[in-house]
Amino acid sequence: MTIIIKVDSENPSIEKIRRAAEIIRKGGTVAFPTETVYGLGADALNPEAVRKIYEAKERPPTNPLIIHIAEKKEVYRLAEEIPEKAFELMDRFWPGPLTLVLRASEIVPKITTAGLETTAIRMPSHRVALALIRESSRPIAAPSANLAGRPSPTTAEHVIEDLYGRIDAILDGGPTPVGVESTVLDMTTEPPRILRPGGVPREDLEEVLGRVEVKQTYRRYKLRMEVILVEGEPKSVIRKVRELAGLYLSRGRRVGILTIDEHKPMYETYRTMHRCEVKSLGSRKDPAVIARNLFGLLREFEGMGVDLVLAEGFKVEGLGLTIMNRLRRASGFNIVKA
Repeated sequence: MTIIIKVDSENPSIEKIRRAAEIIRKGGTVAFPTETVYGLGADALNPEAVRKIYEAKERPPTNPLIIHIAEKKEVYRLAEEIPEKAFELMDRFWPGPLTLVLRASEIVPKITTAGLETTAIRMPSHRVALALIRESSRPIAAPSANLAGRPSPTTAEHVIEDLYGRIDAILDGGPTPVGVESTVLDMTTEPPRILRPGGVPREDLEEVLGRVEVKQTYRRYKLRMEVILVEGEPKSVIRKVRELAGLYLSRGRRVGILTIDEHKPMYETYRTMHRCEVKSLGSRKDPAVIARNLFGLLREFEGMGVDLVLAEGFKVEGLGLTIMNRLRRASGFNIVKA
């Protein structure tokens, strides 16, 4: 049975945090909110505890975990050969949605790094996450709190859907404010390389580092529906989405359209006449809101029984790089050029 502990995200009860921290100290697993998504935490330096994360998530053992800390000085214990530029990044972006890949120290178990010589470290800004790490007196390994391959959870309800009965506890601190995972930046290469775009845009990193490379991976999400991503100029995208919606609706498919506020009226007839589900991620003027809503809306479409989602693409700049990375993963590169 999984214990669910509701906490105030701004002023978490210390008694509730200590209850969860005791589970961590005893080698258990606790899902908790960060500013990005919910993480599934365990003592990063306890191999048996870390093994429970892999088992609960059904995560491949070749996929390393991010270690979460509450104090910058912890980096000296967990990493070696730390570049000067890494400290500049910590000063600017920590606490926050940036993960740094550094040379691992000897105290980090190989199961935490998936056998690699490097380790991934970040300091979250969420008050619940920081309180849990401090009260545990442990660095906490915490990938996203979902079954492997599923969209990352941005609410405790998403965690319950995937992991209830598989983990010891869930700290329910409400929805996460960023809604997509942290940016993972490899500082062991020259120039530094983004391994996963996330909450800190490439352009912000380049202000500190100069040149930054991007090497993305696209593991497909395990969704209970097909996703087609339509890329191109806005007018062409709208035209193509309408065309595809009409085609698939005529074939008896249950169709959803994932759009933005400015384009949603263009699909009104499909919603009213064809019972097509139309969802908006937010306004194109606020990409942070679009990123925050993405995972939740994908799960909403699943809950509605939609079997095909037509998603509009975005410009690959700023947070658009992160949004498009996640949409391409959702579609499994099932992309239509408009």
